[in-house]
Amino acid sequence: MKRAFRSKFFLSIRLLAAVGCFVLLGLWSCQKNDLNPLEPATENDLPAGVDFTTYDRSENAFGRQAKSLTFEEDGRFVAGNSLFQTNWVAAPASVQSLDGLGPLINASSCGGCHFKDGRAKPPEVLGAPLNGLLIRLSVPGIGTHGEPLPDPNYGGQLQDKSILDARPEAKVQITYLEIGGTYTDGATYSLRQPMFNFPEPQYGPFAPNLMISPRIAQQLPGLGLLEAIPESAILAQADEGDQNRDGVSGKPNYVWDLEQNRLVLGRFGWKANMPNLRQQAAGAFNGDMGLTTSLFPQEELTSAQLDLTKLPNGGAPEISEEQLAKIVFYLRTLAVPARRNSTDETVKQGAKLFTTLRCNSCHTQQFTTSSNYAIVQARNLVIRPYTDLLLHDMGAGLADGRPDFAAGEQEWRTPPLWGIGMVRVVNKHTFFLHDGRARNLEEAILWHGGEAQSAQEAFKKLKTKERAALVTFLESL
Repeated sequence: MKRAFRSKFFLSIRLLAAVGCFVLLGLWSCQKNDLNPLEPATENDLPAGVDFTTYDRSENAFGRQAKSLTFEEDGRFVAGNSLFQTNWVAAPASVQSLDGLGPLINASSCGGCHFKDGRAKPPEVLGAPLNGLLIRLSVPGIGTHGEPLPDPNYGGQLQDKSILDARPEAKVQITYLEIGGTYTDGATYSLRQPMFNFPEPQYGPFAPNLMISPRIAQQLPGLGLLEAIPESAILAQADEGDQNRDGVSGKPNYVWDLEQNRLVLGRFGWKANMPNLRQQAAGAFNGDMGLTTSLFPQEELTSAQLDLTKLPNGGAPEISEEQLAKIVFYLRTLAVPARRNSTDETVKQGAKLFTTLRCNSCHTQQFTTSSNYAIVQARNLVIRPYTDLLLHDMGAGLADGRPDFAAGEQEWRTPPLWGIGMVRVVNKHTFFLHDGRARNLEEAILWHGGEAQSAQEAFKKLKTKERAALVTFLESL
């Protein structure tokens, strides 16, 4: 009898644990018991070491945490995840710690742009709202610290949504011009060039010399590890004057650090215009949701929008230091999906072509993280992000015509490639590049110009199976 009772007791405990894990699935997904590898792991299969690599291949793959966090850190991760997914509301609200949204917004939550911690896609229907695609605005000239000058009536970012008692700044319409081309072997392709229009402006005219830069929300895995790369290692990759005459001349962007009150190396954003994850998160709260923090204590309202200052707010600041810290910790501890199918012969052929075409001149495969990074588990890790975090001239085809600190009109930060093959699984699309114009990875390669022109031309000369192999390699990352 005792043995039978003991067996039933432990069975009940196991069931309770399983049910508890299932209940937390939306916040945590039982991430301490990460999925096992589907094939024997090799060094190249681990883009972020053992602790920061996840073998989840489901639509939740971008939301996994590092494995070796302490019990207390697990709680911070869960709390940060919850805040990241929370829909903020306009003030006054019954939950005062979650009010203050707006009055002008692009989204009501971080997850509204980064669905499942992933990459947004451009609107598919003419006139549809921007869900994860934002429009930077500026006029010629530079600010006190080298930053772009905002549009006098609409500020530095267009908000296409608002709370109930305010008017959205304008609608955004995107149309595409198809541009045809032919590979050397005779196969044809078509690229789409986006064109933007802003009808129904609500706060006066846009500046006649307005410059715009559309930017899609990127996937989030591995951000903390990019922040952990030593500055010296990034600068060692730079060759601004192309001294070695290889046609590649990556340069750093230097941007204003609000807390250090000086110019520092930029790492985040499509033009590396943010210095760290704390300022990146605070800037997104401010620009995307109209929420203030200690870094951005004022809502981004212009003189044409002064009436909106009379609307209730959520206090000063609307995001507490504790809330901001939890979000930043969450971003810093997101794991990176493991490589897939790395032993496949087609993938291996594509990997060789990636090097032969010198794609690795910008998409640097490997770094070692700092020994004194804020997250102990992220220190001294060999990581494989496939980026140099530097700015490169990508040619007139991808130019936005808008400088951003030291970034020129044709210059973009090399985006990391780790996890890029999981976008299709997590976000159910394959739109790439800074504005989502590329409908797949093949189109993204074909848009490369400037410093990548020779690589693009070499890609066009490949045979059909070779082009497919290179894309298959990218999808394995």
